[in-house]
Amino acid sequence: MSRSTGSRLWIGPVLGMIGIAAVLWLAATGRLGWYIHPRYAAFTVTMCAVAALGLAGAASLLIERTRNGPGREADAGRAGGTVAASVDRHGRPARRARLAEQGGWLLVALACAGLLIAPPATLSTALAQQRQLAEGTSATSLPAAPGGPGTAPAEAAGDGDAADGDAPTVRDWAGMLRQNGGVALEGRRATISGFVLADGTDAGSAAAEFAVARFAVSCCAVDAQPVGVPVALAGWADRYAEGSWVRVAGVFVANPDPTSPNAVVLRPAEITEIDAPEDPYVY
Repeated sequence: MSRSTGSRLWIGPVLGMIGIAAVLWLAATGRLGWYIHPRYAAFTVTMCAVAALGLAGAASLLIERTRNGPGREADAGRAGGTVAASVDRHGRPARRARLAEQGGWLLVALACAGLLIAPPATLSTALAQQRQLAEGTSATSLPAAPGGPGTAPAEAAGDGDAADGDAPTVRDWAGMLRQNGGVALEGRRATISGFVLADGTDAGSAAAEFAVARFAVSCCAVDAQPVGVPVALAGWADRYAEGSWVRVAGVFVANPDPTSPNAVVLRPAEITEIDAPEDPYVY
């Protein structure tokens, strides 16, 4: 095996080990949920462990082949008159082979920088602006509440963070608001937290609205969709930057703006700026 051929054979295993190391590091630091639904975390880590064992076996085989010494296969090929097309008559790799090798190791360097050096990040507000607000959960998946399926809790406790257990999340409220225009929620109080997302209305008008939003993850970050609850507040853009995190306590009321697509909005009694939670998504 020539030295160049041996080097190229390592590119694939090294890429695999970088990917496995990145996944295991995210799992160890509790950030794997930024990229996949938590219900898949154990499966993903298990598959990474299996893949690591497979790559370890492949590495052992490569090491054994490398010990045969560079040029051995080329010499064998010459003896049989079948010198590899990627090796010239001096035993040096051809230009195409060298370029392929250099490109492969460049890919390894980029993967290392992107997966192991660059800090992990959650989905951004800019992405939420590109993806249309989803409608939240369906009626059949709403949390149980007095009055039957699809009805709002008598009073919302908590703001839907993971620490709040069964408290309605932004996704739950967004789903209920889409049922018959959300009229069943009128008069209900709620406390929700999420990031500020503009909804396209004039922020300076008396009928200005913004959404308190979060990304809802069904499988992984690729399919994440923003869900949000409309909040009526004139001049909100002068107080809260888009993308900043807020906790809003208020009551659902009929929207005084007949031109708004939201028949019911949350009228805030108190808005508090907060830090982004460790787990910013809803599931």
